[in-house]
Amino acid sequence: MRKLLSLIFITLSTLVLTAQQSPYWQQKVDVNIKVSLDDKAHSLNADMSMQYHNNSPDTLHYIWFHVWPNAYKNDRTAFSDQLLENGRTDFYFSKEESRGYMNRLNFQVDGMLADMEDHPQHQDIIKLILPQPLAPGQTARIETPFHVKLPFNFSRGGHIGQSYQVTQWYPKPAVYDRKGWHPIPYLDQGEFYSEFGDYSVSIKLPSGYKVAATGTLSEKEAGDSNDTLSTQTLIFKQTNVHDFAWFADKDFEILHDTLQINSRIIDVYAYYKQGNAEQWKNSLGFIKSALLSKSKWLGEYPYPVATVVERAGSEDMGGMEYPTITLISPTDNERMLDYLINHEVGHNWFYGILASNERLHPWMDEGMNSYYDKRYAIEQYNNINLNVTGTAAFLRKREPEDIQQTILASVIAVKKDQPIESPAAKFSSLNSNIIPYEKTAQWLSLLEAQLGTPLFDSVMKTYYRQWQFKHPYPEDFKTIVQQVSGKNMDTTFSMLQKKGPLFPAQAKKIKLVSFFSFKSTEKSHYIGIAPAVGYNFYDKLMLGAFIHNFNLPPSKFLFYAVPMYATGSKQLNGLGRVGFTFFPGHNGQKLILALAGARFTGDHFIDSTGKKNFQPFSKIVPSAKFVFASKNARSTLTKYIQWKSFFITETGLLFKRDTSLPIYGDVITYPKEKRYVNQLEFAVQDDRVLYPYKGTLQAAQGKGFVRTDLTVNYFFNYAKEGGMNVRFFAGKFFYTGNKTFLTQFETDRYHLNMTGPKGYEDYNYQNYFYGRNEFEGAATQQIMIRDGAFKVRTDLLSNKIGKTDDWLAAMNFTTTIPKNINPLEILPFKLPIKLFADIGTYAEAWKTNSGSPKLLYDAGLQLSVLKNTVNIYIPLIYSKVYDQYFKSTITEKRFLKNISFSIDVQNLSLKKFIPQSPF
Repeated sequence: MRKLLSLIFITLSTLVLTAQQSPYWQQKVDVNIKVSLDDKAHSLNADMSMQYHNNSPDTLHYIWFHVWPNAYKNDRTAFSDQLLENGRTDFYFSKEESRGYMNRLNFQVDGMLADMEDHPQHQDIIKLILPQPLAPGQTARIETPFHVKLPFNFSRGGHIGQSYQVTQWYPKPAVYDRKGWHPIPYLDQGEFYSEFGDYSVSIKLPSGYKVAATGTLSEKEAGDSNDTLSTQTLIFKQTNVHDFAWFADKDFEILHDTLQINSRIIDVYAYYKQGNAEQWKNSLGFIKSALLSKSKWLGEYPYPVATVVERAGSEDMGGMEYPTITLISPTDNERMLDYLINHEVGHNWFYGILASNERLHPWMDEGMNSYYDKRYAIEQYNNINLNVTGTAAFLRKREPEDIQQTILASVIAVKKDQPIESPAAKFSSLNSNIIPYEKTAQWLSLLEAQLGTPLFDSVMKTYYRQWQFKHPYPEDFKTIVQQVSGKNMDTTFSMLQKKGPLFPAQAKKIKLVSFFSFKSTEKSHYIGIAPAVGYNFYDKLMLGAFIHNFNLPPSKFLFYAVPMYATGSKQLNGLGRVGFTFFPGHNGQKLILALAGARFTGDHFIDSTGKKNFQPFSKIVPSAKFVFASKNARSTLTKYIQWKSFFITETGLLFKRDTSLPIYGDVITYPKEKRYVNQLEFAVQDDRVLYPYKGTLQAAQGKGFVRTDLTVNYFFNYAKEGGMNVRFFAGKFFYTGNKTFLTQFETDRYHLNMTGPKGYEDYNYQNYFYGRNEFEGAATQQIMIRDGAFKVRTDLLSNKIGKTDDWLAAMNFTTTIPKNINPLEILPFKLPIKLFADIGTYAEAWKTNSGSPKLLYDAGLQLSVLKNTVNIYIPLIYSKVYDQYFKSTITEKRFLKNISFSIDVQNLSLKKFIPQSPF
């Protein structure tokens, strides 16, 4: 038995060793395409033939093909889904004419018709069934016509008017390598993996277009011409590439020069849009610098041409690389242009020549390339930060030396980072621009520090020499590192699989700064001091200081203090908070313990002598918030449970008859009144770009009562922009003892309101109120969006319409006005007008002889500014009981006095301005 086990072990070991020592192989695909551009229909008609060389040890019965234009076919593709996940709706709501597709495929293999099968999941992948098996060492000739409707350029390729970016445009075989087939859908976040081969592409298009393409122009000829049509045909050829892209525009200006590397002459081209000559005057020099630096550090550039093309009208700052040619966004900043050119030209090495699987291992191209970006920056500018944006001097003094490094450290600090060795599609939108790039660059710097620069350079040159024009995997790179260095690098390479920082944290010195600073935050922890200004009706103008330790990366311990002197009340007011965040797990879950406080004036009273007596309030709020973990880094769903206790001290107003005085009179006192409210909240929120929602279940308990409520907000997007927000509220009030007139009076401010509550009813002092307890003037028109959230007010009634100590339910609708029916679109400026409507009911309305209709309603116009922080409501339609109230109590300026407004400063968040923010 022992001998048998030994034999099995030896046999298995031999098989494994043999598998590991199998000679490297890869497929080769030689492509010939004749394509014509129809610039009226924005379409391509083409015939393709390819020689598919099966260099694998396997017999193939089918070949997976990418037909990536079909990613733009409808909103049920992986591309469309990912754009939504990343916060973009432009493609989802695009019109049919802006979308694209590929059709008219009719494959023949060696002259025999071949069947196609759809991919079970993705519309932009098909399986070509080979009429005859393709044995190892054999070659199949594959031919097909195809038609492409070019989409608007939503992602890398398509057209912008009659400027064409023709990328990922032809049927392309998926890679078959030692790990099997790699059929992948087209994605915006996640690049490509393709087979090497020799390309010859003939492009026919109307005369007047200037064309930049992969490879060299081998032939150009004028086509047939007549009175209505003149064409040209250009033939580009290139060997040893795995993709082919071309760009056509009538407005291209072209710069050309040559560069000699060793004994070879390389043609260098820059194509830019008319009118941008000043920005692009040094572009050829930047291209040459990129070619020379990478050739020096890695190995000689092997192609005869290098071209950079400016893209038409791009809002994104960046570029996209293809063999021998790259497309970059417009920029007015020369330093940024150098950075973009250097990075994108560098991709000729990392992606173009070292053709790793970008979709599965994005760090192998983006990260390695980013490492050399930094090295180039230090050599050229002695400054690692190439992302200079020409900011004002105030910000320049405070911005980080390397913004990418700072963002990475911030993501790590809040435990939202991901391992370097992660598939591109698994990264969160923010991490996809940070982890594969910046963290990999740091990892390579760590590797360089371990090996020393000369040995590191030798490693990289060996890697380039052995794997050029091949498909390396991470283990292949590790093998090179270990072979050249003679060291075991398991520990270093294991870092690719882990979250967290690569370098141990340094001890930081505390420094005082004006406002804030993000410079050298790895060495210093800043305490910022900035001027602070506040205002309310009672305190008037308040001046003070904002003292904080808000830094990037953020500390686990955060605080701010805002002491302010009130010029009206002559008192010291302010607010502040200290908090500490614990991260008990690795999936983003966290526990936040905090203590907050505030003091302001909430009312005043003018006595018979004319003296103004101020009535301040103060609160201390301990809290604990637990945010649940998310297993998916791309998830926009947040769940948390939070406990807060509000310990509130208010200055009351008490009139007391003093009979000991010779003449009876009232003695006015201002007693300190203390109360508390405990609040438990559970919330589920999804900040997805399409149909976001939030649901909150809350229970509040204080002396003599408990109130519970459920609030749900759901947003329905419109196709163009804007949408409708639907809010549902249901609340129930309970007395914890007997209900009496006294308990009703004592708990009045906690009762449920159909109308948005006033300052007095903001029982936790959570909202900013301009004049919290005013009874006349504009301050009385301020409400807060809570409970029933109606916009009509019945403040002058002792028992407001819709106020209840039992139950209440309401729905609120707010909608933007679609452009095609909005009469205000004729204005030269945008007026953020919306429509609102509210409907609700409450317990008393269902009682016999209630005198109130069972359903109440109002509707009108809403003006929203500052990300919906300030809202003005103009009721136009409302229930009869409200109309009767207005007519009986408001005799003058009824329209103006019926207007309400809310100021929701507490709802401001960084995510409203930067949706990708991890904070």
